[in-house]
Amino acid sequence: MSASDRGVLLVIGISRGIGRGLAAEFLRRGWSVIGTVRSLQDGLEALAEGTAGSLRIEHLDVTKPEQIVVLRERLASVRLDVLFVSAGISDDDVPVATIDDATFNNVMVTNALAPMRIIETFQDLVTDQGTMAAMSSGQGSISRNDRGDFEVYRASKSALNQLMRSYAARHRGETRSLLLIAPGWVQTGLGGPGAHMTVEESVIGVVDTIQADHAIGELRFVDYKNQTIPW
Repeated sequence: MSASDRGVLLVIGISRGIGRGLAAEFLRRGWSVIGTVRSLQDGLEALAEGTAGSLRIEHLDVTKPEQIVVLRERLASVRLDVLFVSAGISDDDVPVATIDDATFNNVMVTNALAPMRIIETFQDLVTDQGTMAAMSSGQGSISRNDRGDFEVYRASKSALNQLMRSYAARHRGETRSLLLIAPGWVQTGLGGPGAHMTVEESVIGVVDTIQADHAIGELRFVDYKNQTIPW
């Protein structure tokens, strides 16, 4: 899929940050974008202004399985070229033993379980040559963990990576691309103002990576430069 190709994208979580940036970049490239938000946000409709694409906004709380099913029913007639799960949260930078159960469960459900529920639920809407991707993180790499900070967040991304590998094993031989993408250290609510990159700088690389890995028919764990990250 070249940069000039246009298609239909469903991006889960466009209220802010990288998800919103992804929607804006795909719209700029002429794609039709369906984006989900937990609650209606002023200004989101303006994302499509001045672009060659179109935007449709849907409501979804990824932690509520019944809402995932309802959205799937609403989109039953849509065929997707790309499904991208961007929604995610972090925890406080403290040792795991000090985290309360509710925080631990919320991070794990939001970052690991919910993306896989979405992929399982929407997989049949994605074309045979399409792509299903989830926002991972370099912090999800076990072999690269030499700092130990944000332990529950790291664990949630490692869990997501493992679950996606299990999904890929169960669907071996299929032609869809499966991507776990680390966007880099980005100036978002998660990354903070001191991060190396703006949202715009990161998402250009992420979108280029998605288009470059179109129809590879395998799972890759890569960064925004399309460089392989060790598991």
